[in-house]
Amino acid sequence: MSSDTQTDEAHATGPGSTGAQAKDPRATEARATPAPHAEAHATPAPHAEAHATAARTGEALTTSALHAAATGADTFPGVLREALNRRGLSLERVSERLRVRGITISQATLSSWQRGRSQPERARSLQAVDVLEEILELPAGSLRSLLGPRRPRGRTTPPDAEGAALQILGEDSVVEKALGARFRHFNQETSSLMVHDIVRVGETGTLSGISTTNVLRAKRAGADRAIFVLSFDDEAAEPVDIRVTCGRLAEATYLKGLKSLVLEIHFGRELAKLDTTVVSYAVEVSPSETPATHYERWSRTNLHEYLQQVFFHPAALPADCHRYVREKVGDPPRGRRRIPLSDAHDVHVLTSRCKPGVHGVAWEYGTGPSGTGDRPG
Repeated sequence: MSSDTQTDEAHATGPGSTGAQAKDPRATEARATPAPHAEAHATPAPHAEAHATAARTGEALTTSALHAAATGADTFPGVLREALNRRGLSLERVSERLRVRGITISQATLSSWQRGRSQPERARSLQAVDVLEEILELPAGSLRSLLGPRRPRGRTTPPDAEGAALQILGEDSVVEKALGARFRHFNQETSSLMVHDIVRVGETGTLSGISTTNVLRAKRAGADRAIFVLSFDDEAAEPVDIRVTCGRLAEATYLKGLKSLVLEIHFGRELAKLDTTVVSYAVEVSPSETPATHYERWSRTNLHEYLQQVFFHPAALPADCHRYVREKVGDPPRGRRRIPLSDAHDVHVLTSRCKPGVHGVAWEYGTGPSGTGDRPG
């Protein structure tokens, strides 16, 4: 059905405009939107033009130019990422080229290196770095010279915002693809305290709408926006109307190939550190061909409280509903428990001290004659 993702559980918005809306965000599908949030405040790298020129002519870049182009930091992950982008090589191709030269380094390891989650330290890994410099057309020693001291083994520090998201979403998730470069700074300035999701299932059993209210707290002064990603299982279930009742809608981009909607909502003011704000938005969805069977929220941080409600049309009442959790996206569900349908034709799950992970509600339809539990359609 649908998944709502807020890495850092961040719906960073606040009381601002009322009734803000964007009609038919599908019209923005082919539009390249600017990178907002933390990325929007970054100034262009001073050697950006040199980088562009070298990339066009195929010339090798100097190490200093690469550093500047890769967020301005002289770091091993930054230079590696920039070199991979410049050469247009996927991690799969790089891993294969290393294998041909007798060095086995997995795509997962290469991904960890370019994200800064780990660094080459063993002899085989250092040999791979030397070969990487050749494959990526870098000056000899330019990558190896950026490696820091060996990292201590054993207990590690808690993951950063990006690392926490990857623990729940996994590598190359739909959220990472939808956000691109913004994924690294996805809502780092805020954290969610409470979230209330309302899901509506229409007469034919398909998803008709989702609304969310999120209470956010600023982790640093100056936070003024948040990004949300909603993903749909059925490509026919496209958003047709978006309304923001707390906050101001700044971006609504539907990526049809990813079946995902990206929303950027501004608070209307800059928050002081530890200030709270409320974000509320609703998304109306076009009818799909297949009845919905579940709804999930993907969260990488702890929530004080999470309330999940699903309302069913009287003509599409399920025969059974249950709640479940997953450790991360793609894991098998656990903690499955049946939940009752109320007289208002809704089910709900209230979780206090909600832990990171995937929190879902699923339902099933019967196959008998007309009546409660019949499969709609």
